[in-house]
Amino acid sequence: MSKNSVSQEQISQSSILVVGDLMLDRYWFGDVDRISPEAPVPVVQVKRSDERLGGAANVARNAAALGARVGMLGVVGEDEPGRTLEALLAESRVQPYLMRDPSLSTTIKLRVLAHQQQLLRVDFEKTPTHEVLLSVLDGFNELIQQYEVLVLSDYGKGGLTHVGRMVEAGRAAGRKVLVDPKGDDYSKYRGATLITPNRAEMRRVVGAWKSEHDLTARAQNLRRELQLEALLLTRSEEGMTLYTEAEVLHVSAQAREVYDVSGAGDTVIATLATMMAAGAPLKQAVQLANRAGGIVVGKLGTAVVSYPELFGAAG
Repeated sequence: MSKNSVSQEQISQSSILVVGDLMLDRYWFGDVDRISPEAPVPVVQVKRSDERLGGAANVARNAAALGARVGMLGVVGEDEPGRTLEALLAESRVQPYLMRDPSLSTTIKLRVLAHQQQLLRVDFEKTPTHEVLLSVLDGFNELIQQYEVLVLSDYGKGGLTHVGRMVEAGRAAGRKVLVDPKGDDYSKYRGATLITPNRAEMRRVVGAWKSEHDLTARAQNLRRELQLEALLLTRSEEGMTLYTEAEVLHVSAQAREVYDVSGAGDTVIATLATMMAAGAPLKQAVQLANRAGGIVVGKLGTAVVSYPELFGAAG
């Protein structure tokens, strides 16, 4: 193990509150032996199914898998998928703080796979009501004191309607606030400690860049405009780049076979939050988050990285 690693004891004493859009990831695995006589589509004979935490819940699951104390705040429906999400969170050693909206159907992403290939994804989703979103904000204000690092995981499903007020309250309480952003208006994240856009998300906000120099100028302008301490751009096979007032740090991608990129951003922000909560300097936290992202893309579906995997690969 590397001498620069973070101990399991440090991580076990760290605490993270994840807030955002909860989803249930459902997987149907099967075989395809024929094409349908009704339409030119494959017929999948489903052999087994699996259910996993998705969206912001996958961030919480990833932080808990590393050994942190984790809470998850968000909205679900009064339905079977909502109850399944709560049970899966408890199984993953995540403390659930779930607001139930009777008019809401819990968000589900159903993926149909055959021969380790995704054939189809079906989404079931609806925006939570105004009243329940205000109760999430109230819950957030009550929970701030119990957690060191706050992760706002925005999937654009409406669960973070009051994100601006959450950032403000978190920073006023002296907490680190990390945001996985969505959409083309980042002004709502103003004042956060750090945001983690990917390349496509960044392009929507700052436009296409012509060179690395141009990208740095755009990223630093955005960071200053939003009064962020740092901006971490995740760049898939190009690794990731951290922009702070002091420097620009580029971390190369870990060379490995990419099996599935779904949920890799969740793993990155969860690892970053866990390492920062455990007292690791930002640069070290970024390098560990990059390593975790490299490990998780070698697994099928939304997956997690354990402490031995992360630090076993560090030596």
